[in-house]
Amino acid sequence: MGRRPTTLALSLTTALATALALPVAVPAGAAPAGVPAVVARPYANPLGPAGADTYADPAVLRGKDGWWYAYGTTDPLREGEGRRHLLPISRSLDLVRWEYVGDAFSEESAPAWLDREVPGALWAPDVRYVEGEYRLYYVVTDTTLTDERGDGAIGVATAPTPAGPWTDTGAPVVGPRRGASGAPGDFLWTFDPHHVTDADGTQHLFYGSYYGGIWVTELDATGRRAVGEPTQVAIDNKYEGAYVVRRDGWWYLFASSANCCAGPTTGYSVHVGRSRDLRGPYVDREGQRLDVSRAGGTPVLAPNGNRWVGPGHNAVVTDLAGQDWMVYHAIDRRDPYLDGTDGINERPMLIDRLDWVGGWPAVRAGAWASEGRQRGPVTGGRAATRFEGGRDGFARTGRWTLAEDRATDAGTYADAAGRASLLARAGGRVRVEADVRQPDGGALALVAGRATGGGTQVRATVDADRGRLVLSAHRGARVVARTSAALARPRDAAAWHSAALEVRDGVARAEVSDARLFDAEASLALRLPRGSRTAGPAGVVAGREGGEVDNLSALPAHRPVTRLVPAPRPGRTVFADGFDGGLRPGWQEVRDPDVRVRGGDLVWPVEVADLGGPGGTASLLLRDAPAGDWTAQTRVTLDVGVDVVRNYQQAGLVAHVDDDHWVRLSHVAIWNTRQTEFGTERPYAGRLQYGGTIVGPPARTTWLRITRTEDASGEQELQASTSRDGRTWVRGGVWTLPAGAHVRVGLAAHGGQPDAEGDVPPPATARFHEFRITRD
Repeated sequence: MGRRPTTLALSLTTALATALALPVAVPAGAAPAGVPAVVARPYANPLGPAGADTYADPAVLRGKDGWWYAYGTTDPLREGEGRRHLLPISRSLDLVRWEYVGDAFSEESAPAWLDREVPGALWAPDVRYVEGEYRLYYVVTDTTLTDERGDGAIGVATAPTPAGPWTDTGAPVVGPRRGASGAPGDFLWTFDPHHVTDADGTQHLFYGSYYGGIWVTELDATGRRAVGEPTQVAIDNKYEGAYVVRRDGWWYLFASSANCCAGPTTGYSVHVGRSRDLRGPYVDREGQRLDVSRAGGTPVLAPNGNRWVGPGHNAVVTDLAGQDWMVYHAIDRRDPYLDGTDGINERPMLIDRLDWVGGWPAVRAGAWASEGRQRGPVTGGRAATRFEGGRDGFARTGRWTLAEDRATDAGTYADAAGRASLLARAGGRVRVEADVRQPDGGALALVAGRATGGGTQVRATVDADRGRLVLSAHRGARVVARTSAALARPRDAAAWHSAALEVRDGVARAEVSDARLFDAEASLALRLPRGSRTAGPAGVVAGREGGEVDNLSALPAHRPVTRLVPAPRPGRTVFADGFDGGLRPGWQEVRDPDVRVRGGDLVWPVEVADLGGPGGTASLLLRDAPAGDWTAQTRVTLDVGVDVVRNYQQAGLVAHVDDDHWVRLSHVAIWNTRQTEFGTERPYAGRLQYGGTIVGPPARTTWLRITRTEDASGEQELQASTSRDGRTWVRGGVWTLPAGAHVRVGLAAHGGQPDAEGDVPPPATARFHEFRITRD
């Protein structure tokens, strides 16, 4: 066995050499000169089908017909419509302009086990393509499996095409789960399914929400039934909306935190942790686990002060240049409800670039949701074809015919009879993609570069006979670098698979997957020898058994972003209080706070009171903020412990206009968790509206920071940052205060409240070790 890979590499080199030696020319049927080298249509958020006002919980995949399909949760699509759509479906050729194509279900065709009397709904779709079968996983909010309300479960439907028709499989994949009390109606939230396939071919489903946490379970080979014991990967009361991708040997768990639907103060946001093992434990950038009381999670997307709040419940897609994009919903704070000023939150679909910096993802390198015109995804160009128009930018060698696939959604595809190639001119930085099928076995390769004339050719060879993906670099007849991996899953010769080869910055990467959804059955990386020149033809080459190809592209690879948006940095200190001799002058007491200065700390027992609601009852210790931009910072120890319920005891910073208009950054006990919440309250539609967004994990002693800047309109933007050690900071979301409003900034310790029996848990004590303000 030790010598077999070398023999295999040489045999593949020989098998492909004849085809690759054929001359390359611009074909007579090439794309017209007016077709740009790359198609990247500009866009401005929000997206979605024309006329749709909301499209929450989006899931996206690229079908084998070359269209991208998006699925949304059950809601009316338009203001004033009044009719719900059971998992609406849209499609796009460029990920920017979407057209509505129908709903996965009608009221009549919905799963038979959906309770129609409540009535139940279908939420949070997740779409997959597995060995020729399209699957749609979803939440059934109320079922006929019990005679109680709220018995949510996960279902799955299958279809021959992404547009349907969808047929429910007739039973839950994960059934209703009772809570610990066992009381009637006490069901854990079995929401937000997400399907992945591990490298060994086993299928898994992530699911869960705030009440019960996020779990992963193995599925049977059909993907229709959970098997084995599930594993909890994220603690309850903090995360929902799991979306998991594999990249560079890591599994990344994206999950959303805070309230999805608080209108103009929605603080929903996306965090991430990663693990080498699909079942965890998942840890954030600072090494904090997501399944413990002081749960970690690195922010990927959060409110940034523009029109969008509540960005979350994401999916991830990759364009034809290899750039990842996050698809998610958000709320326009100027128009937060579908109808009127209450009820269904209007959550349209958005898309923005997802960057990977230092092994961690961030939307727009940390700038987060975009407002205004943006460069869009690369979805076409001269060397990109679905073979539907009969003209493309690839030179043909050998015998190719166009065929029609009537058994699947692929449509027209190119069929090679024996050795043949489809090649286009490309630079040294290139990404080649294709859907491939090998009914007669043999080898089919994506290639980039020329092995002759001193150049280097890179090949990603799908060897169907041996069940391997081989990534190799060639100079002349020599293999100068090589790696390979088994295609671990059973392969259906009638099923299309997606293959990709990317050459960039001296590294080649290749993968084979079902549908480009970050759970490849084989994934490889190969560092090329120094001095490798890979410019030249790029495309696909079939060996002597031929092969079938669709959705072929050979386009310039994206240039990754390598630096994050700079984090806020405090400037010159204009006020500091170390509490080493009493309070310094200038502090203003609101409602007589019970504070003492002891041992160099400001000691403040947590009050059974709250700043929220009409006529806030909590005490505050404030001082006037300086003119211009500033940062307020404190270091606080709060002895709330871990795991036990001490709702909602907290301590931290406050920026205060009045009792109905403020922001607050606290270390807070939320049920069994300990979190840093950045909350806000403000008047809206004749009432007070509250919402919060989550920042980094706290420690027993936590550093908290609020940074104030001003946008072009004069509105005040306040951003939260937290730290566990005072050195490494996690940058969180932004809330706004009105332009010109006088702001006081300071400290608070409150939030204790009676439990269900009317008892108040023992009050914690906050010890503030310092407070400072800098002018930035």
